Amino acid sequence: MVTPVARTWFRYHGQTFRVAARYTFGESERMLDTGAVTRTRTAPALAALSVGTFAIGMTEFVITGLLPDIATDLRVSIPTAGLLISGYALSVVFGGPLVTSLLVARSRRPVLVGLLAFFVLGNVLSALATAYPLMLAGRVVAALGHGSFIGFATVVAGDLMPDRRSRAIGAMLAGLTLSTVAGVPLGTLLGQQFGWRATFWTMAGLGLIAALATALFVPDSRPARSTGQLGAFRNLELWLALALTACAFGAVYAPFTYVAPLMTDVAGFPVGALPWLLALFGTGLVLGNVIGARAADRWLMGTVVGASVAMLAVLLIFPVAARSPVPAAITLFVLGVVAYATVPGLTNRVLVAAGPDGQNLLASSAAVSAFNLGNAAGAYFGGRAIAAGWGYASTPLVGAGMEALALVLAAVLLARRSRSTLDRDLLDDRV
Repeated sequence: MVTPVARTWFRYHGQTFRVAARYTFGESERMLDTGAVTRTRTAPALAALSVGTFAIGMTEFVITGLLPDIATDLRVSIPTAGLLISGYALSVVFGGPLVTSLLVARSRRPVLVGLLAFFVLGNVLSALATAYPLMLAGRVVAALGHGSFIGFATVVAGDLMPDRRSRAIGAMLAGLTLSTVAGVPLGTLLGQQFGWRATFWTMAGLGLIAALATALFVPDSRPARSTGQLGAFRNLELWLALALTACAFGAVYAPFTYVAPLMTDVAGFPVGALPWLLALFGTGLVLGNVIGARAADRWLMGTVVGASVAMLAVLLIFPVAARSPVPAAITLFVLGVVAYATVPGLTNRVLVAAGPDGQNLLASSAAVSAFNLGNAAGAYFGGRAIAAGWGYASTPLVGAGMEALALVLAAVLLARRSRSTLDRDLLDDRV
């Protein structure tokens, strides 16, 4: 027997909040009412999720700085060791939606903790690896936890702040941006000083901390309805949103994958400058994430389109700016800002295309796959341009081509929504 919903109003730092509670025999369940999430519950929960994304982001990208050491230790070539990066990305692309489909009907907090445990196991396997196959297996296991964790965490974060969903998603994704600023440089330094295995042990420890924090601070929720989630993929608008995500964000990885030779061989920086240049780019990512999250809550597609236009301009300028150190460094920073200004909006755009309630976990996981597919595509096409003899300075132009395609997709998406729902995303509608 369930008692009627009890509502309570209270004051917190000058603002009024409403809490809705429903009680059963010896069991209480917290219900999310619009605008009714207390700050005391929201901040620790978002912080716990952000620690998880920090560990995941560090695991995905730190290996680039450790690749030569890993290749030497495991007695494989650099290109073969490079498959540890592409193999991870492909596991996220294809494994994330598969794992999510198996877990979609389960309560979210236990799923998040379990996925982090999977992530920890993958890093432990990598740290213990004495042969390349085991190392690759560890990367695949960690990647399977990656895509599904961010997919679930995106929906959970949005539930915590339903009236400011993009901002909540941005807060959750802040861990990814911070991993670029601090995690990757520190992980690389740790590996250089104590061996690459120490870095993987550290990432396993971070995953364990994230799992404990998630268990303690993230509110549990009832299982999502699995029926109808797959049906959203019959909607062309969802596929357009996923393609837009892949092209718009993947564009930055055409030059960023080759940022080391771009900044040293072309711009003229010494090799020792790379850590602070990467930190500079990462700082731009953090700033862009904050700006994009706040703006997307008011102008969803306006923010995506505006940031994409800015990124197109930066990518077109980059080949010229890369001829001199100072302009190259400034351009790298600005590229980070405009690149991550698109991320909260792109993620929310996918969720909105999948359903107005933002609860489609399969679509959320597919958005993570789209980001990683875009990253892989940008790296591949940038590499083809270099192999064709066009030089490292051509990679931003490859990214510009991908960004131009993203803007075409955005125009098609806006035109479809304008005809079907009279959406005013470019004006002042709240999503």
